[in-house]
Amino acid sequence: MKLGNHTRAIVVGASSGIGAALVEALVARGARVAALARREGELRSLEARLRPAGEASGARLVVRAHDSSRVDEVAPLFEELFEELGGVDLVVYAAAIMPKTAPDEYDTTRDLEQIAVNVGGCIAWGNAAARLDSSQRSGVLVGISSIAGERGRKGNPVYGATKAALNHYLEALRNRLAERGAHVVTIKPGFVATRMTAGMEKPLWLIAPEEAARQILSAVESRANERFVPCRWWMVAFVIRNIPSFIFKRLSI
Repeated sequence: MKLGNHTRAIVVGASSGIGAALVEALVARGARVAALARREGELRSLEARLRPAGEASGARLVVRAHDSSRVDEVAPLFEELFEELGGVDLVVYAAAIMPKTAPDEYDTTRDLEQIAVNVGGCIAWGNAAARLDSSQRSGVLVGISSIAGERGRKGNPVYGATKAALNHYLEALRNRLAERGAHVVTIKPGFVATRMTAGMEKPLWLIAPEEAARQILSAVESRANERFVPCRWWMVAFVIRNIPSFIFKRLSI
């Protein structure tokens, strides 16, 4: 899939971090983009900041306030954006929350909020995209997962579980849509300089959101099934997956 001025994209979770960087990169290419997030003020700031680039490239940017945990709103909103953009070729689900979790904290309400946003929202938008892509026999869905989904880490049990669930869902959807000509890309970032990594002490291989966006769009264009961002994280994932459980549970990772 070549991304350019013909592309019509929806980016969910677009107010900051990887989502905002993806919107910026697509606007620079002249695409028609719908940027969605809960924080409307930040979306409006993004819209104002990207206006000069959009005018230069011929892009169109539409912003909508949307809480991705409100899955009942997804189907009608998807139809509205389809009409406004003149179609949809690309859907990116980048919304996620990862509250700080104390070692002795077991907060069911906060845990279920993570599941609602990180998994439930992706399934709702994924299903909307899949119905369209299946009928038009084209289109790409991108799900932003994480290296955290590779093993059950003691630090953030539910966040990691949501990313593991996302990996499973996206793979299954990719297999289902393959025979219909549509495609699903699973992105597994390592540490990216966003709100989630703020305050961490010297994260390994930290990259800027703009670099993450560049690599993600490259994965889309090359029709990758799964891509670690940056790619060298696959080595870490390979090692982590093969550590025996009796050793892994003793590690502070």
